[in-house]
Amino acid sequence: MFSRLKMKDRSAWAVFALVAALILAGGSYYAGRVGRDEALVTLSEDAGNDVALKSALLQAVLERPRSLPLVLADDAELRSALFTESEGAIAHLNRKLEKLVEDSQAAVIYVIPPNGIAMAASNWRQTDSFVGNDYSFREYFTRAMATGSGEHYALGTVSKRPGLYISRRVESGDGRALGVVVVKVEFDGLEKDWGLSGKPTFVTDRNGIVLITSRPEWRFSSIAAIPPEKREEIRESLQFGEASLMMLPIAPPLQAGGTPLVRVNASGMRETGRFLALALPVPTTPWSLHLLVPADAALKAGALQGRLLALAGLLPLVGLAAFWLFRSQRTRQREAEERAARDELERKVRERTGELSLARDRLETEIEEHRATETRLQKVQQELVQANRLAILGQVAAGVAHEINQPVATIRAYADNASTFLSRGQSEPAAENLAFIARLTERIGTITDELKTFARKGRAAPEPVGLKTVIDGALLLLRSRFSGRLDMLRVADIPADVQVLGNRVRLEQVLINLFQNALEAIAGRADGRIDVCLGESNEGEAAIVVTDNGPGIPPEILKGLFTPFNTSKEGGLGLGLVISKDIVGDYGGRIAVDSGPNGTTFTVTLKRA
Repeated sequence: MFSRLKMKDRSAWAVFALVAALILAGGSYYAGRVGRDEALVTLSEDAGNDVALKSALLQAVLERPRSLPLVLADDAELRSALFTESEGAIAHLNRKLEKLVEDSQAAVIYVIPPNGIAMAASNWRQTDSFVGNDYSFREYFTRAMATGSGEHYALGTVSKRPGLYISRRVESGDGRALGVVVVKVEFDGLEKDWGLSGKPTFVTDRNGIVLITSRPEWRFSSIAAIPPEKREEIRESLQFGEASLMMLPIAPPLQAGGTPLVRVNASGMRETGRFLALALPVPTTPWSLHLLVPADAALKAGALQGRLLALAGLLPLVGLAAFWLFRSQRTRQREAEERAARDELERKVRERTGELSLARDRLETEIEEHRATETRLQKVQQELVQANRLAILGQVAAGVAHEINQPVATIRAYADNASTFLSRGQSEPAAENLAFIARLTERIGTITDELKTFARKGRAAPEPVGLKTVIDGALLLLRSRFSGRLDMLRVADIPADVQVLGNRVRLEQVLINLFQNALEAIAGRADGRIDVCLGESNEGEAAIVVTDNGPGIPPEILKGLFTPFNTSKEGGLGLGLVISKDIVGDYGGRIAVDSGPNGTTFTVTLKRA
């Protein structure tokens, strides 16, 4: 009964905890939403002030150079140069425009006669001077000639620098058009100032194409998809050169009435996460100014503040409810303990009475257990013998799977290549790949036969084998698995006449294990390197040294490095080095290892042929 009461109390606490958690979670969630909404309103107000200031600054930058074409259109010297087109008047005009650019914030000032070919320019001394270039196709020229003035943002055909072209028609006294004066304004300083704020800021035209931006890589991108016919029209006008007009990496795309929170999928951003997107029309232009303000920090702070206020109000109420539940349960527990004490006394009397009869039953049970134990011991001995047999069989089976893994991976790669060549109609390289597959299947059969010999404690008869041939064969088997990484493995020039006693396939298995372990040890290292060369050895012997600059072998693994199933690699079997040592030993050789934090060196010493 007492245990049932405890279970009932625990159930009550579980229900209480669930209800309290739901109340706290719901209150916290609702308060977080309210705090987030309030933070978003505050952030929107601050961002609105910021975008208004940026818009005013942009308008100020635009207004200053707009007066220049108007004044220059009435300049007598400029009119005279256009009217007479004398070299002296043009040279004087060039110097005048050059001086005027130095005193103003314009990038370039130039004059175009009715034929559209620039006659004078402030950059007349520079190699990329506008003088002599044809601008008759430019919208700012044709619009000024037709209506008297024009403004056009475009990429310079000569300077390859974007800017706003402000043009004004120059007229004679009788109203005849003498030409056009153009002032180009660039916004490098403004873009730099915007970039210092860390808030992506940019200006778009009526087509949604970015003109001025604090992130240069966004220039001439668009905030929305441009219809193909409109895109072709813009490209033919050369307004933005060869720009791709791709969409900005903003999701969802910026659009009127859309969500104010967006995500920017661009690298190099100081801020990540969500941004508050604001847009404001730029007065006196068809442009719009966009501002992206990092919002995650403010939204998280607002949500956190709301949750803290909610918890501050709800936790005392939950605490009072928990205290009332605790007091009521303690009262019921005391009553249950008193009833349990009486029941315990009665139980002990009954147990004492039955102890004598139980003692006899225990003696009979012990006799039966002794007999059963003897039977179990005999069964365990038989199971131990069977387990030993299964362990030996499992070691051989694991070795077969481990040793044919590299040829199978290479066969798969050559098969994929042959399929690709056949689909392309290239039969000759496909036939070469199929020939490689045939040779590799023969190699797998040889490996299987050799492993069977190894399992029977037999070995292949030693014969003269060239070290260079063995190394080349091992690299061939590893090429598919470590494609693009074998350049980290540098093999010294080994003479072709260096021959050792052994079997080529079995020695390739040894080098494959060593090369594979070294490549896996340096994986992910930019300065990874593996050196393979001939080492110092006694007379009548030859040594192959494999050195990597990996992190080394842990001491606990190094102690039992040549013990079966001892490995530090996830998914490794721990059999490669064991089999390698046995193969080398079969031909009277030996393997030595030296490892530290700066790398590992394996030295394989074999008898010379």
